[in-house]
Amino acid sequence: MARLVLAGKANCPHYAKAELLADYLQANLPDFRVHKIAQHPDRWEQWLHDICETNGWEHRQSPIIWRELLYRGGKGLLLGGVDDFLEYAQRYYGVNSMISSEEMLDIAKENLQAHMEIEKEEEEIKSLIKPLQIWITSASAPICYQLIPLLANGEVFGMTTEISIHLLDTDQFKEVLCGIVLEAEDMAFPLLRSISEHTEIEEAFVQADIIIVLDDVLLNLEVQSLENCIREVSEICQVYAPLIEKNAKSGVRIISAGKTFVNLKAMMIMTYGPTLKPENVIAVASSWESAAKAMLARKLNMNTGGVKDVIVWGNITGCNYIDLSHAKLYGCDSAIWGPANFSHPLLDMIYDSEWIHSEFLSAQNSLNSQVCHCVGMLPAHAVATVLRYWYHGSPPGEIISVGVLTKGQFCIPEGIVFSMPVRFQNGNWEVITQLEINDTTHEVLRHSADELIQEKLIALKEIEEMHPYGADEITSKKYLPQEMETLSTGSL
Repeated sequence: MARLVLAGKANCPHYAKAELLADYLQANLPDFRVHKIAQHPDRWEQWLHDICETNGWEHRQSPIIWRELLYRGGKGLLLGGVDDFLEYAQRYYGVNSMISSEEMLDIAKENLQAHMEIEKEEEEIKSLIKPLQIWITSASAPICYQLIPLLANGEVFGMTTEISIHLLDTDQFKEVLCGIVLEAEDMAFPLLRSISEHTEIEEAFVQADIIIVLDDVLLNLEVQSLENCIREVSEICQVYAPLIEKNAKSGVRIISAGKTFVNLKAMMIMTYGPTLKPENVIAVASSWESAAKAMLARKLNMNTGGVKDVIVWGNITGCNYIDLSHAKLYGCDSAIWGPANFSHPLLDMIYDSEWIHSEFLSAQNSLNSQVCHCVGMLPAHAVATVLRYWYHGSPPGEIISVGVLTKGQFCIPEGIVFSMPVRFQNGNWEVITQLEINDTTHEVLRHSADELIQEKLIALKEIEEMHPYGADEITSKKYLPQEMETLSTGSL
């Protein structure tokens, strides 16, 4: 049995004539097989040159036709062009081609259109199997070490989505990054297409789908002032943001995480990267949310996973507020039982209200310290959880705390990244604005917004130092009058 190979330009009328004859022969002769190769006109010349050079043939026109003799191991025997094929069909099979020139042109046009559609479909299929490009900054941090297995095991993006991880840090940590790369490769995660280390800032964020910013500034007020720490964060973001705009994909999603200034990092990346989509930049508050839930669960002697809808408001790593007014308990041991989706209001189950107003609220400062001293497991889990929700949606009806750019919700001034209750759905998030907040919460939100506004102004070098909440220098209309007026006069 011989197989005929017919190759040509997709828009070539002579290729169309040969194709029609080959199809007729294959349909009517039991031992005749044809394999067709249509090439885009722009790529035909190079393709023809390469195939002829490989086989030692001389041919310059479309189409080119050869026989692959299967009993000889598939060796190719050149027949020639369309005229040679017509002669071959007449001599061996007594078949002539009666196609008209007009029909040849119509078929050639259809061939080109079909070829372009097939190429488009193939590109779309390839795009579906291309791995997600994930960049992690300050990748020598312990959180990154804990985060990589969570990203690579398939639970975050799904069991069919491959990922490529790029670890970015300064040259002094190159050896650490190489060690992480080798260890990740040794673990042979099926969905980890590749992992690489990078120490050249110019090559950062190339084709990034996701960027996880872990950079932290040493917050030691004995070494440097708070204001200098804020300026250092601003300088880091001033380097990152233009590179993200230049190198990353247009729909890149950016997560600000870490132990210090997570709101500020997200805010300054948007400030210095004005073309980035604000809805694609968020700050992670889940570590504080989880720590608060664990403290409540210990008080109630129950599983932490049963504590839901604890809200972290405000400046996540600074002046934040843990709101229990909407919190619910599932699976709580009480006199009233119900199905798995039955819940109790948390405040109804903690009979010791004094504990809420004294010990729990005073422990919020220790929560900051506790989260900041985590070796990486808790913050890594927080990042992975938020990413999973972002891609696959948060549990129905559940409240998630995330730092997002404000648009005046809850009378919070616009233009700052503020932790608020959100839900994730269909690859997007939305603020849950239907929640009611009391006067106490409203006052705390004003305090936290004031702190974030001052951090932003210092980062932009519009003021020199932080001032106590309510100081005339900030609340006067000299700085952000519209925002502060909203805070002062806004009603619930």
